[in-house]
This record gives sequence, structure tokens and C-alpha cells, in this order.
Amino acid sequence: KITEQKFLLRRLIGAYIAGYDSIKVTSSTRMSPLVKMTVRDFTQATIGQEIVEETDTYILIKDLLNPAEMPFDRTIKRMYIIAKGMHEDIMSAIQRNDKKLAEDVLSRDNEIDRLHWLIARQNNIILRNISFAEKMGITIELATTSFLISRIIERIGDHIIRIAKNAVNLTEKKVDELLIEKLQSASQFSLEIFNKSITSFLRSDLNLANETIDSVSKLEIKCKEINKIALQQKGEYVISIGYVVESIRRIGEYSSDISENVINHLVGLEK
Repeated sequence: KITEQKFLLRRLIGAYIAGYDSIKVTSSTRMSPLVKMTVRDFTQATIGQEIVEETDTYILIKDLLNPAEMPFDRTIKRMYIIAKGMHEDIMSAIQRNDKKLAEDVLSRDNEIDRLHWLIARQNNIILRNISFAEKMGITIELATTSFLISRIIERIGDHIIRIAKNAVNLTEKKVDELLIEKLQSASQFSLEIFNKSITSFLRSDLNLANETIDSVSKLEIKCKEINKIALQQKGEYVISIGYVVESIRRIGEYSSDISENVINHLVGLEK
């Protein structure tokens, strides 16, 4: 018996990621509107899940998507494009004092999550059924690597949302122009690292992956410089700047983690 709304949603997402083709939600009494709303939130937050039967005490959810038709590399690329666009938009919002754009980025919070859950689902299905990997034309090793990379992109998305939350504060303040300039530079460099890490995965490029890892130290230097300038400023916005810089640095570090997974995978393929 589940009465808590968030717990029910977590259970549904857990069942989805586990790879179940159908999910039944039942109630001994008339189902509350809150439960029905939670089920609908779940179907909107996931890919391919639809309510196919519903009564006062029973809801049946079916997976109408053929997971084999969603290749891992295409989903990874889609996650990257969404994250890249969000990051570019939020830095543009900071530069132009555009609060509406910052809030728009916040509204995209779930887009990356739902794609990550799809990859997690596919990976779990493959681990239980090797023939499914053959249908997708993928090895178990590549499926696992894809899952690990998607999880890292999901964390990068979390940091972009963190930047967006602080950007809303920054758009309401008069921020030093030198700080904005330095932030833009660090952000662009962080995105370049992210771009190279994804490219190294999509192209199976060992050398590019290695180059990406080496470049993170330069990003750390840029971030330290911004923090040094910020500490000399006065105003509440300095705290928000600190959070933004930290997330820019973490995005670079997570991108490095992607490249490490690429290297581990490619070296594992060598005879």
C-alpha cells in the first residue's frame, strides 16, 4: 500500500527503468485523484509509457515504444544537444540580464532525465536478455558504457539547472562586466570540453578522449581566476557567482569522466 505521492512516482520510475512492459496500479477503494495525477505525471515524464486501461480501482500502463528502435548513440547525442543548448542559453541570459530566458531553461529540467531513464531501461533489459542487444546491434559492454555516460550527462544537466537558478538572481543585479566576460570565457571552454568528450564517444576516438581529460586543468585555472575577482566585489550576487563558477568547473570535470569511460571502453576492445 502506497499513500505518499513522491514514493509512488519513484516506484513507477523504478519499474520503468527495471524494464517492465506493463505496470499495474491498483487500489482496494476508489482511487484518489492524487494517485491518478501521479500516474499521469509518470507517463508524461517517461518515453513510451501510456495508460491503456483505467477503472475506479485500477490503472494499467503499457510500454508502446519498441526500445530497439532507439539506438544508444542517438539518445546520447540528443541528451548532449539539449544540455549544450541549455548551457548556451543560460550564459546568454546572464550576459543580457534576461530573466525570462533563465526561467525558460529551468522549465527544461526534465528533458535530459527522461532520456537518461530510457537508456537505463534499455541497459537493464539487455542485462537480462542478451538477444535484445543483438536486436539493437550493440554489445553488452557498449550498452553499459552508454548508460554510464548518460548518467554523467544527467548530472551535467543538474549543474546547468543549478546555474539557471543562480542566473535568475544575477539578472536582477548589476554584475561587474569583467566578471561576466570571464564567466563567458570559462563557460565556453567548459562546453568545448563537453563537446570533445561526446565526440570522442561517438567517433570512438581514444586520442581526443585523452586530450579532453588533459584540458580540464586549464578550466580549473580559469575558475580560480574568476573566484579571485569575485571576492574583491561587493554585493550579494558574489555568492551566486561562486555557485555558477563551481558548476561550470564541475561540468568540465564530468566531461572528463565521460572521456575516461570512453578510454576504458576502447582499451577493453583492444586485443
